Amino acid sequence: YKLSIAPEMDIMEYCRKEWRGNTPVAKTMRKGYEAVAQKFASIRRVRGDNYCALRATLFQALSQATQLPNWLQSEEFTMLPESLLSKYDWIKQWQLKEKLGRKMGEITEEIKEYLILLRKKWKNISEIKGPIEKQEACDKLFKNEDEEYSLYEALKFLMLNTAIELYNDDKNGRRVPVFSWLLFARDTSSNPCQLMHNHLNHIGHSGGLEQVEMFLLAYALQYTIQVYRLYKHSTDEFITLYPNDPEEDWPVVTLITEDDRHYNIPVGMCQETML
Repeated sequence: YKLSIAPEMDIMEYCRKEWRGNTPVAKTMRKGYEAVAQKFASIRRVRGDNYCALRATLFQALSQATQLPNWLQSEEFTMLPESLLSKYDWIKQWQLKEKLGRKMGEITEEIKEYLILLRKKWKNISEIKGPIEKQEACDKLFKNEDEEYSLYEALKFLMLNTAIELYNDDKNGRRVPVFSWLLFARDTSSNPCQLMHNHLNHIGHSGGLEQVEMFLLAYALQYTIQVYRLYKHSTDEFITLYPNDPEEDWPVVTLITEDDRHYNIPVGMCQETML
């Protein structure tokens, strides 16, 4: 097996290894890592394929899960593929794990299986009390390629569902978050069908998540994703929140990026020392 999330490594040690030179970029990165090291002790490298934003976010969410989110508990949750496909014929073109040409019924059943797997794994891991055992369960899950990639398909489908909801809300004159306008202002995704064809179908295959899709992921999971964007150190965007006006009751996961394309995860929050 390939390990999707590497073991912990001291953050500053990692930084020294990766950024040795004296170029302006190296200096910025070192300052960025120093700032992260004020809060976190270690870093875990995330495998760098086009799923890395989904992988890093889901790993962090599961690592700290103590309960099943409300949206995962609802009866309608596993009926999503059926209800969406009955309304939107174009979802038949959903690309599942690089396999094309499935019939509509097969797609429905397969996505339903992925959603059930997501609920099951989330429930099991959130019920583990000990932090070490919880971490071991997460590590084990992210070594199982088949299950891991099935979970990403579930996340992508939830992103599509959220996009459809936002698009319809906007059309019906309801208030939507600003990122939703940006999402559908792109030439390549002026509606959910285009978003699926030109973006979601490619995630994990030929492309990762763009910035505006990080917002969509956050909304789909009802999590705030906090990202240390190291190359933006000493600017207002160094710590970016998706969404930038998060709901108060949404849990927060933290990621690190050097370039907005690849994401790693900081672990081991430093205990504030008492003077």
